This record gives sequence, structure tokens and C-alpha cells, in this order.
Amino acid sequence: MTLYTQQSKNITKTWVLMAVFFVVIIILGYFISYYYNSPGILYFAVIFSIVMNLMSYWYSDKIVLSMSGAKEANHDEYTDLYHTVENLSITAGLPMPKIYIINDSSPNAFATGRDKEHAVVAVTTGLIQILNKSELEGVIAHELSHIGNRDILLSTVIVVLVGFVSILANMFMRGNLLGGKRDNDKGGSAIMIIGIIFVILSPIFATLIQLAISRKREFLADASGALLTRYPEGLAQALQKISNANIPMRNPNTATAHLYISNPFKNNGKKISSLFSTHPPVEERIKALTGMNIK
Repeated sequence: MTLYTQQSKNITKTWVLMAVFFVVIIILGYFISYYYNSPGILYFAVIFSIVMNLMSYWYSDKIVLSMSGAKEANHDEYTDLYHTVENLSITAGLPMPKIYIINDSSPNAFATGRDKEHAVVAVTTGLIQILNKSELEGVIAHELSHIGNRDILLSTVIVVLVGFVSILANMFMRGNLLGGKRDNDKGGSAIMIIGIIFVILSPIFATLIQLAISRKREFLADASGALLTRYPEGLAQALQKISNANIPMRNPNTATAHLYISNPFKNNGKKISSLFSTHPPVEERIKALTGMNIK
């Protein structure tokens, strides 16, 4: 299986997982509306999920940039960065994305936007300070690969869906003691128990799916970026420097953590299970890069 076959396969899987999220939301809305004998809850769940996804499509880049405190880069001040992004965009056959700077000593970067024509690449000042030219090219190529692979829109929509599943579950758990629920018949007790278990576990499953998608796409963007620069060692060395710095960002956000090339929370000296990490282990990413045979 080639990288391009894997890329197509992963994108298809992500669309399937997004469809699963919609099904989960409908099931949650149906169960909660049945439990409270209020069909309006189901209609609200479906309509609100559609509205939220439309908003995330049109305004995802503005939302993420605002949350991260990013400012548009000045061409004269960041000439080398601008030319790096420009040259790699031409090589990748992508429109030149907007470039934003985050004033933060933690070395990191991310890409966002609804499509390749409205894409943004944001890097921290810390990243520019510690990386040499080939390493910076590796990171930028990684982010451009996210744009080319359509990760930027999908990642944002997944965030919205995960958040909405959690909101629905939280609404039910907070309100199930307030009355107004349907009287159970003899056959309804089992369904009710199953439904309650589903409501409790659905946010956990949704988050795990989100993390799994993020980790897979990091590996894919690493490989795609290495093919773009023809120098996988550049990105491998950049990842090693970023990991060694181990500087958490000043204002990290769990909602956008998976967008970054490296976990913005870092480990802070604590080992976290990889199951709940937004990123695959750096050692695995570096091993995959150094094992690539690019001719």
C-alpha cells in the first residue's frame, strides 16, 4: 500500500466517522426526547448540530486564531518564514496560505481554515527561534500537508461534534432528577437502562474517536511533509527539538490541542497514557520518518 492509497483510505474513514457522530447525536436526541416525553429535544439536537457545523465551516479559522491569540505575520519582519511557506506551497501545488504568528516561547505550529483556498498556517515565535532552515521547512511542509489532505476542516468539525455530544449528555445527566420524564412501562425499563448507559459513555467514545483521528493524521502529515521536502530528517530533527524543549504554551486549549504539530500542554514531567494523548509519541513519529526511503 502506497502513501497515497493510505491517504485516500484515511480520508474516507474520517468521513465515515463523522457520519457516525451524526448518528450518535440523533440517537442521543431521540433517547432524551423519549425520556422526557418531548419530541422538541430531538428536533433541537438535529437542527443545532447542523447549524454548528455550518458555523464551523465558515468561521473555523477565525475561531481558532482568536482562541490561540495569533496575529497576521508582517512580511518584512518574517521574510524567511514567508518565503519558506511560499516556496513549499508552490511545490505542493497549493495556494499560498495566510501566515500568522503566535507570541509564545513554546515551539509549535498548526494549520486551520475551511479549504485550501482559505487556509492559514500559524507558528509560534518559539518555533522560529529554535529551528534551522531545513527543520522549519519540515514543519511547514507538515502543516501544508494537513491543508492538502483536507485535515483542517475535518478536525474542526470533529471538535464541534464531540463538544455537542458532551453537551447533550451533560444536559441529560443534570436534568434527569428534575421531573418531567416519561413513566416507564414494563418493557421500557431495559431500554431506559441501555439509554442511560449510552448517554454516559457516548462523550468518552466521542473523545477517543477524536484522538484516534488526530493521531492517525499526524503520521500521515509527517509522511506527506517528508515527501514534499524530500528530506524527512529535517522534520525528524524539528520534532526532536520541539520535544526536548518541553515548554507548554501559555494558554493551551483542549478544544484546539489536536491541531498543533506537538501537544501544547506537553507532559510537565508527568507520563500520560497514549490512549488519551492528542498526539502519537514523538519517538514513533521520528522512527517512522527516519525509516522512510525517499529517492
